[in-house]
Amino acid sequence: MKKTIFLISALVVIGSTWIGCKRDTDYIGITVSPYISNFDLRKLYKNADVALTSENLGGADYVKGIVISDQSNGNIPAGLMFLQNSRIAGNGVDSLRGIAINIGTEAAKYVPGDSVHVKITGSTMKRVNGILQLDGVAPTNVDKKASGRSIILRAVNTGALTSRPMFYESTLITISKGKITPEPVNGDTYAGNKTISDGFGTAVVHTETAAKFATDEPVPFADFTGIVITTATGVELRPRSADDIFALPEIKPSALIITGYMTNPNGSDVNYEYIQFKATRDIDFAVTPYSVVTCNNAGILAPPNTGWAFGDIRTYKFNIKSGTVKKGQFCYVGANKRIWGSASTDISNAVWIVSKQYSTVNGDDFGTATGNLLANSGNVAGVAVFEGLTVTGTSTPLDVIMYGGNGAVYAAGPPEVGYRITNTDKYSTIQNRKVVAFYGGGTNKSKFSLPTPDGTFTLLGGVYDATTGIWSTGRNAKFIALSNSSPLSAIEQAEGFTTIEN
Repeated sequence: MKKTIFLISALVVIGSTWIGCKRDTDYIGITVSPYISNFDLRKLYKNADVALTSENLGGADYVKGIVISDQSNGNIPAGLMFLQNSRIAGNGVDSLRGIAINIGTEAAKYVPGDSVHVKITGSTMKRVNGILQLDGVAPTNVDKKASGRSIILRAVNTGALTSRPMFYESTLITISKGKITPEPVNGDTYAGNKTISDGFGTAVVHTETAAKFATDEPVPFADFTGIVITTATGVELRPRSADDIFALPEIKPSALIITGYMTNPNGSDVNYEYIQFKATRDIDFAVTPYSVVTCNNAGILAPPNTGWAFGDIRTYKFNIKSGTVKKGQFCYVGANKRIWGSASTDISNAVWIVSKQYSTVNGDDFGTATGNLLANSGNVAGVAVFEGLTVTGTSTPLDVIMYGGNGAVYAAGPPEVGYRITNTDKYSTIQNRKVVAFYGGGTNKSKFSLPTPDGTFTLLGGVYDATTGIWSTGRNAKFIALSNSSPLSAIEQAEGFTTIEN
């Protein structure tokens, strides 16, 4: 019996030792792969140089992947070939990672889209001038297998980049809707560091003085694509060429921006829901009218083929064609001018630009009278601001937000249908150099959650530049608990409300 126990114990120890030497990508009964992913390779670096051997690579000798660097324009660190790859990872793990490989002047031979296999045993992984790279790889160890392969390009905001620089290091990303700050003036060039803001934070775009496009005049607003480089002084985005900077049309500033809404007042919703706006300039609506349209998609199984202009019980329109509001003032669209239902504080002293009994009166031009103007559960809902009094299926809003659940509100087509969006803190109408005009298309899926707990006022807080129309700080939702005795100041002076710049 003792001998049997001893043999079992020995087998357990031997098995444990063998398993402990395996990479976490390998399994019993499967041949060890000669290739290691960048995901696993980068884990070996512990802030000290690492000599790479077949042993510490878990039996591998090579990395393979797609080249993302281009040395021809002089803005990628000399001698480095940047290689991007991913591995199969469970639970939706994003395993895309990059690595720089120092092969000297031979790096210029490789261009974006080249598929290569690189023998890395015998090289050293180290940081040089801040960049994690493989040093000591002979150019003859690089075997090009194909060209013109597709490259995974991730859209990343500056907040995500700042919070996880090592995650994105040496990969190709696009920062959408980046605005150079301060705004370029006559005589400026790309050379050096340019700070861009996208509403989520800031990032540095670096151009070497010797780069071919260094003396080009900068565009103030663009999608900036490049390789994430970690230097001794911080993280930079390095465009590979002038084509990596894709100029966007300037955003048209909105005179009214959406800053809050009440979706479920105390008691009945009927005629007590409302939307809060802030004026970004003085407005006389008799001279410059606007429209506000809400959408409620409860129980809907198909996208609206005319978008915001669909009408019926899905979209409801308010024409704003009289009255005035001053820059910086909050103003409201709704019905009964109470802060939280029929028994609550009368806030008729606020600036109401439209008050309409929407439960019994149809919308202006379209929209059937409804007791539930703003959804408080279920499918996605939204609010949009339009210039003028005409809204059709092709009209583009000046400001738009969506909130709530999901629902069938977009179809890629052809024809493409749904609710049109505009360039805001949450949406981009140009993505990867293609027009993305609808909510639900591309990455335009951002929405605010339903109020938590139910019955609270949703305050949208951000920082809006009235001159450029750019959100220097994107809107976030904050839920304000109200009572029947809450004063108007509860929703106009709460900490975190939207502020106006310029």
